[in-house]
Amino acid sequence: MSETNSLDLTRKDSYAHWTQDLARYGDTDRQGHVNNAAFATFLESGRVSILYNPSQPLAPQGTSFVIARLLLEFRSEIHWGCSIDIGTLVLRVGASSVTLGQGLFVGDRCVATAETVIVLMDDSTRRSSPLPDATRAELKRYEMPSAAAAAGP
Repeated sequence: MSETNSLDLTRKDSYAHWTQDLARYGDTDRQGHVNNAAFATFLESGRVSILYNPSQPLAPQGTSFVIARLLLEFRSEIHWGCSIDIGTLVLRVGASSVTLGQGLFVGDRCVATAETVIVLMDDSTRRSSPLPDATRAELKRYEMPSAAAAAGP
């Protein structure tokens, strides 16, 4: 992956923020494992818990976060009923975008890693919009894992 030259996204201690999800029966495919499309939904759960947190909204009124790029590496299968730990870390904060690194874990096993570039978009013009200083400051809190987050969920 491109942004993670010195950071190993397969390690739980790389992440600053954790959420959980559950592999649902409807996520499975005919091979009996969780379908690849569900992996993107699990990653979304991790992103949304930071970007759209009701107690600390990061998108000013009249703007939205949109995905400009998603690079997802599948590392292992997931099966129905598994609890999935979702680690999220801010890799870079740009003028109008943020790059997130994420990992999906079942227990200690890393099942996927991803890098996502998210752009703040003006809802009326549908063009990128600069990240406000308050949003940039909040995003930077997720750049380095804290001691508590390093232990995982």
